[in-house]
Amino acid sequence: MTTTGRRRPGRRPGSADTRGEILAAARKIFAEKGYDKATIRGIAREAGVDPALVHHYFASKDGIFVAAMELPVNPEEFVPLLTAGPREEIGERLVRFILTITSDAQARQPVLALMRTAMTNEQVVGMVREFMTHALLAKVAEALGVPPLRMEVAFAQMFGVVLVRYVIQLEPLASADIEELIELLAPTIQRYIDGS
Repeated sequence: MTTTGRRRPGRRPGSADTRGEILAAARKIFAEKGYDKATIRGIAREAGVDPALVHHYFASKDGIFVAAMELPVNPEEFVPLLTAGPREEIGERLVRFILTITSDAQARQPVLALMRTAMTNEQVVGMVREFMTHALLAKVAEALGVPPLRMEVAFAQMFGVVLVRYVIQLEPLASADIEELIELLAPTIQRYIDGS
């Protein structure tokens, strides 16, 4: 510490897991303030580090939210992936991406845990709603030039499929082959996107 009692910016002395401490601070701040009102500065203050260090580890608020909630995908990576390629294949890319990600049990568990918690906890549902609205759906809708309602309906359908497939485990959906599901779902998701 300096003679004025202020801590110097950067890593705290004596801590080997600064990244982990930033994540713990982020979880606390997101839980208390929600996604919209949480800030990089507030997370850094809670962790006792300089905001530049938070940016160093996570690049953005979206990045730290994804890491703190252990989500399998970052919107900053997902949007370019979804928009790359022919527009008439976006429905297929979206369905394939979501079904492929959720087919991995390790990637699926944090998403399902967050979804289950959101169903019973108003604070968590608010945080998830803010993240989905501002960090994911609005960005996808803007990138595709699609009205937000169309993207919300498309994602709602896919989340419903994931819930029924992995939480309720309704057969034959629970054990259906991914390619068969893509064939069934992609045209409907594409219609939401195209507005036809």
